[in-house]
Amino acid sequence: MSGTTMPAVAYRKSLPVSDKESLIDVELPVPEPGPRDLLVRVEAVALNPVDYHVRRNTDPGGETKVLGWDAAGTVVAVGDEVELFQVGDDVYYAGAIDRPGANARFHTVDERITALKPATLSFTEAAALPLTSLTAWEGLFDRLGLQDGALNQTGALLVTAAAGGVGSMVTQLAHALTSLTVIGTASRPETIDFARRMGADHVIDHHQPLGPQLSEVAPQGLDLVFGTTGTHRNLAAYAEALNPFGRIVAIDNFDSLPIGLLKSKSISFHWEFMFTHSLFRTPDQDRQHHILTQIARLVDAGILDTTANRDLGPVNAANLREAHRILESGTTIGKITLTGF
Repeated sequence: MSGTTMPAVAYRKSLPVSDKESLIDVELPVPEPGPRDLLVRVEAVALNPVDYHVRRNTDPGGETKVLGWDAAGTVVAVGDEVELFQVGDDVYYAGAIDRPGANARFHTVDERITALKPATLSFTEAAALPLTSLTAWEGLFDRLGLQDGALNQTGALLVTAAAGGVGSMVTQLAHALTSLTVIGTASRPETIDFARRMGADHVIDHHQPLGPQLSEVAPQGLDLVFGTTGTHRNLAAYAEALNPFGRIVAIDNFDSLPIGLLKSKSISFHWEFMFTHSLFRTPDQDRQHHILTQIARLVDAGILDTTANRDLGPVNAANLREAHRILESGTTIGKITLTGF
């Protein structure tokens, strides 16, 4: 495909999503795969908050920057050192934040952060899973120290925004692979219903004070918190509700945190950033290949389900601007996807 071009969606300046120039249709050269890369013909993508955070906060200064960190498609070429895949494989992945994104017809991705897509899902359904599944799995099992499949793990886990992209995957994994009591937060009838369908045992309202609600549904106290949003606002409530030696993992953004609130109970605080493996080229990058492979097995076994909830049509600038607008509104349930070009 050397010398050929492809359709893609990009931006050249950080602008409000209401501006038609905030995301634009472009033609770009088809990329060449590096030694460990797959060249994937992208069939579907999904949106995450990172998409609009980068668009709003990283100005390319006139250069053409492609976003998109969730994709599913078919391998059409491989690098010289690729060992795990071959041409014709259907794959899914979340990509790397320091490389061009997947909002393009063809995309290169390191094989070590890629896996065969679940056989029982369409490309669209599969594209909704990688970033949130990796974040949820790493947060639960690598940061909070839970053990995959150890059903003797009891206690109470609080998951904020349990109907959101990451929250719904955390809820599914904790429900399926542990014996924890899962407490989700949501506020609207439709998000409460979605959180319950994902496996939440209890759902409390994150627009109301958390303390009294947690005392009612978890009278023995919390043991774990997976914070997807509002961590800086809710830390005092977490510190009060958590038992001694409790653990918190957070994925949201904030400038400061009164971490001293956690000292008397020896509560530990952890960050989870799914892109750390690829960003720092860690020796265990292939862990994400193995996590996604396990997620696919759980999906194909009927234990996990896709969180794809709304498809906006083909990948183009107008549809991506609409997807960014919905994400920025903070009302998304599950994942928004786009299919085809």
